[in-house]
Amino acid sequence: MALIAAVIVTGVFAGRVGVLPGGSRASAIAKEPLAGPCVIGAAGLAGDEHADPGAHGGGEKAVHLFPAEHHARLAAAFPEARHLEPGGLGENLSTHGITEEQACIGDIFALGTARLQIAQPRTPCWKIDARCGVEGVAAFVAAHGLAGWYFRVLASGECAAGDALIHVERPQGAVSLVHFNRSLRAQRPALSVLEMLAAAPGLAPDWVGKIRSRMQWLRENGGAA
Repeated sequence: MALIAAVIVTGVFAGRVGVLPGGSRASAIAKEPLAGPCVIGAAGLAGDEHADPGAHGGGEKAVHLFPAEHHARLAAAFPEARHLEPGGLGENLSTHGITEEQACIGDIFALGTARLQIAQPRTPCWKIDARCGVEGVAAFVAAHGLAGWYFRVLASGECAAGDALIHVERPQGAVSLVHFNRSLRAQRPALSVLEMLAAAPGLAPDWVGKIRSRMQWLRENGGAA
């Protein structure tokens, strides 16, 4: 499969832990644009915080990219929603021209002097609804596979808004994010499909474990095929 054409990173964002509307829960989903060179280390962008490190951040969720195209689709579905602009839903990188249709788990990219690899899709949570001020946005994002994805950092470096995100390598047997998301949304996917997903080169170990647990459940509950 041909490499993806390079796209421009139109925004780089990081956030500090704050309080969500209602004043009850902490979150760093609100991100601010970063100007000039930004350091990307093994744990992500310097200065980017996470209120729940068990669910966000870490080596397998170091940098979150959310395609800017998705904001328009969400705004059309939820015209009353707030913060549907780049950086508004917790993303670290915003781009036009690459979505889950083109991107594959395991794809390697150069960004500035850093090198990144797609490790897993983002799993949307209730904080998206709280941020947008509308119920149902997170469910819509999950149902339509519009959550973007996380990179692990293969080589630390610096990047800035305006840099090109350059696709440099795709592993043999790579699985597109759109296929990965659609397959997992199926009620009883075939075991052969789940095996292919679990074996996707570069997939985060936590996802491999989740998929194999689902395979075991299907075998034990009459869903094996």
